[in-house]
Amino acid sequence: MNTVPKILASLALISLVALPSYADEKKAREKPAPVEAAKAFESEKSGTFNGVKLRYKAIAGETHLKNDKGEETASIFSVTYLRTDVKSSAERPVFFIFNGGPGSASLWLHMGVYGPKRVVLPSDAQDDGAAPYRLEDNPLSILDVADMVFIDPVGTGYSRAVGKGEGKDFWGIENDAKSIAEFIRLWLVKNKRWNSPKYLSGESYGTTRAAALMEELQGGWSDIAMNGIVFISSILDFQTARYQPGNDTPYISYLPTMAATAWYHGKVDKAGRTLEGFLDEVRAFTLGEYASALLQGNRLSDADFNDTAAKVAGYTGLKLQYVKNANLRVNNMRFMKELLRDEGYVTGRLDSRYKGKDYEGTGDTFDGDPSGYGIDAAYTAGIYQYLQNDLGVDIERRYEVLSGTPGRHWAEPRKRGYSEGYPNVAPHVGEAMRQNKDFRVMVANGYYDLATPFFATENTFNANGIDTSRVEFTYYESGHMMYVHQPSIEKLVKDIRAFLKGK
Repeated sequence: MNTVPKILASLALISLVALPSYADEKKAREKPAPVEAAKAFESEKSGTFNGVKLRYKAIAGETHLKNDKGEETASIFSVTYLRTDVKSSAERPVFFIFNGGPGSASLWLHMGVYGPKRVVLPSDAQDDGAAPYRLEDNPLSILDVADMVFIDPVGTGYSRAVGKGEGKDFWGIENDAKSIAEFIRLWLVKNKRWNSPKYLSGESYGTTRAAALMEELQGGWSDIAMNGIVFISSILDFQTARYQPGNDTPYISYLPTMAATAWYHGKVDKAGRTLEGFLDEVRAFTLGEYASALLQGNRLSDADFNDTAAKVAGYTGLKLQYVKNANLRVNNMRFMKELLRDEGYVTGRLDSRYKGKDYEGTGDTFDGDPSGYGIDAAYTAGIYQYLQNDLGVDIERRYEVLSGTPGRHWAEPRKRGYSEGYPNVAPHVGEAMRQNKDFRVMVANGYYDLATPFFATENTFNANGIDTSRVEFTYYESGHMMYVHQPSIEKLVKDIRAFLKGK
């Protein structure tokens, strides 16, 4: 979840006022922790998943990574679930699962989709309010057909740099992928599961991580071949989502999601249309007339400009003059503020079904994402309660749910900042397909996701050397975390199960 410009400005002001204490705090936070014995908390459990009653072992614990000298550099916290009532687990699939950020722990997919317990939120995009929250058994979990490992990268959850390591050693596309690949290797060694089918599943930046992992896992002779990846709310090519001068790609990427949002909030004519049919129409307009208009720039005639503006306004529910004033280019943040401005609301970024109220209504961006503050308290309470009460985890330090520290220090291979340039890891997916005939991909998309829009994902996967005959695109009438919507999580898990079966 990105912080809006106003909040960034406020934080910058606060840091200037309290510079010495902030610097001291930052220095203390970045200092590697001393090496302690790795902790592990094991428990035997049972549950019913997909109608199958079974027994399983839950292992919540730390794995230490080491450098070439054998010195500890990081402690990776993970939660593993292993079904124990089977004769042999050697050929049982294993899912390695993580979230994004970068800087997010794996609690969202853990407590939202895959795990044996699930945080249950209002399905109609209402705020989660205050405790107590609903933490329930998750009969939709895939534990009946696959073992699972939830991984918190360095700087998230309870994971951290230790000993000879520093956070910056792990914060970057390549360094992050190397550390997670090493964790996976160590897990396979410890659990003797080298010949098991192996899958990755990531959400948001976690999809970037999953694609980068393909290079680390399959890119050499010590080949750990993957059977597949489940991408949830994907972003692999950052040019599709970064609004920067001279880059018109995001305007193309986001327009169909803006149209879907307008549809949901009743700002377009639905008569005689279905959502899917409407979006097919918007896709065709976006790839054709709209993309051509943006490319022409000042060469676009007044008549064509006015005609394109009218269509953009019609599809997005925005006022015609607003679209014209934006020179046909409305970014996602301004759209979220503008669509329901006259009603006194803003829409969500992670899930545009959500509505929120700002302090005042004249700004160009919201005060905060209503689909972010509408779910975060429930998930934070849920993961703490579950780890401590159900799994017996006895760790007092803070569990970093979604920390901005890794993202602020994220570096590309050429030492650029995370927010500079356009990283693109999609070619790794195409290469993995060419080098592994069994490698398949599922891509789950929320129609109302204004963070990683579905059309950007479609455009990315239809380029970059990817064999789309081995890619399954699935869609849900929800947002970035489509699993907060009950009909969508039921469909999502059904689709994941079908993907596992090769159907």
